[in-house]
Amino acid sequence: MSGHILAIDQGTTSSRAIIFDADQRIVASAQKEFTQHFPDSGWVEHDPEEIWSSVVSTVKSALKKAGLEASQIAALGITNQRETVVLWDRVTGKPLMNAIVWQDRRTAADCAKMKKAGFEIAFTKKTGLLLDPYFSGTKLAWMLKNIPGAKAAARAGRLAAGTIDTFLIWRLTGGKVHATDATNASRTLLYNIRSNAWDQELCGMLNVPMSLLPEVKDCAADFGATESKLFGAAIPILGVAGDQQAATIGNACFKPGMMKSTYGTGCFALLNTGADMVASRNRLLTTIAYRLDGKTTYALEGSIFMAGASVQWLRDGLKIIKAAADTGAMAEKADPHQAVYLVPAFVGLGAPHWDAGARGALYGMTRNTGPNELAKATLESVAYQTRDLLDAMKKDWKAKGAGGETVLRVDGGMVASDWTMQCLADILDAAVDRPQVLETTALGAAWLAGSKAGVWPGMDGFAESWARDRRFAPQMDAATRKAKLKGWQDAVRRTLSAG
Repeated sequence: MSGHILAIDQGTTSSRAIIFDADQRIVASAQKEFTQHFPDSGWVEHDPEEIWSSVVSTVKSALKKAGLEASQIAALGITNQRETVVLWDRVTGKPLMNAIVWQDRRTAADCAKMKKAGFEIAFTKKTGLLLDPYFSGTKLAWMLKNIPGAKAAARAGRLAAGTIDTFLIWRLTGGKVHATDATNASRTLLYNIRSNAWDQELCGMLNVPMSLLPEVKDCAADFGATESKLFGAAIPILGVAGDQQAATIGNACFKPGMMKSTYGTGCFALLNTGADMVASRNRLLTTIAYRLDGKTTYALEGSIFMAGASVQWLRDGLKIIKAAADTGAMAEKADPHQAVYLVPAFVGLGAPHWDAGARGALYGMTRNTGPNELAKATLESVAYQTRDLLDAMKKDWKAKGAGGETVLRVDGGMVASDWTMQCLADILDAAVDRPQVLETTALGAAWLAGSKAGVWPGMDGFAESWARDRRFAPQMDAATRKAKLKGWQDAVRRTLSAG
């Protein structure tokens, strides 16, 4: 059998299809951006039909570039933006409205009301999550409440719901399979990560009928096959994982204590805690890293909403850069004596603050502040936020006896910038390892499918094949780092909505 594996990487701003060969090397890829919809303040939506068409077109394009037929692809893996939710008609397959994106904050008031009523304890105990608009459950509840006739149709069994992976599986299989994997399920506020099942009590609290929800499978499992008419032949779908878990797998962080951080639209750091569900005392999330052969591996996760998206703001909002790649050179030229801080709370602050009401702010500007200083502050904000996550993880994981040197494996679009990665190492006071294969998220999804198909190596063999491109070691002196972090912490304190 051919060792070629197709990965669909359905992200927040674009869809990509990447084909890997038997040696896990990229042979072809295609990418297509799609529209971001902002119908109200703090609201973010995607058109599911546009996402679907972008996926189909990129798969066809990647196959053409690779000179391969669909029949030569051994298996397909899917990785996706998590928490973004779609509600559709089971008969027509048509979505009832746009998908509500993970960044969307429209349910902030609902979450605050439920917190005040004391519901968060039950959600956190069962799901490892906090009551925040970030997660899928309150978004789905909003849809059912606000779309005319949706609640009755859902109770009658006429509707289906799911995260983007579920919607794509439904469409790819021609409506034959309504399924998700354990990692995506674990981000919904509806899935009990202790019992590995949808939770009737939690669904009841959010008024979400369980009949809407997909079957939950292992990350490497049989999710059906694509309809032959789509790409010319049926392709088995054998791997699914949410993007951050896929990146953890792609970075071969299979041992407890290993950590990765992905720098895309947002920034997401995961620490593998093995079979232990570590309850965070520092407002991190406890989540499923992956589930293979029925065995669940857990992780601590810190979620930052704005990383690459802040750079997009410089480009599309302020229009002070033409391309994201310009920011490193601009930061290099910035005035080193200006202490400018960007707290990118454009859609609230994620871990460890979880402040839905906070909004973005710039501090320390002078008449001398210009585009270079803003570019530097934007890149530095990513490093500062990562430091906040790392400090919280060390506090939570210390109880488990973790020690020694911290090494962070990184991936995502921003890691191509040497300046940003050196800044990250300096602020963290820790080594940062950049892999040779930067498409780690897609690689993780491909490995799930390829290993399940029996054409790629198992976990140990895959871990041995992970290769480092470059290690960035900290170079900043302790006094400078301390002063910078003090300035950052002051800026955050001033930004928090309660402060």
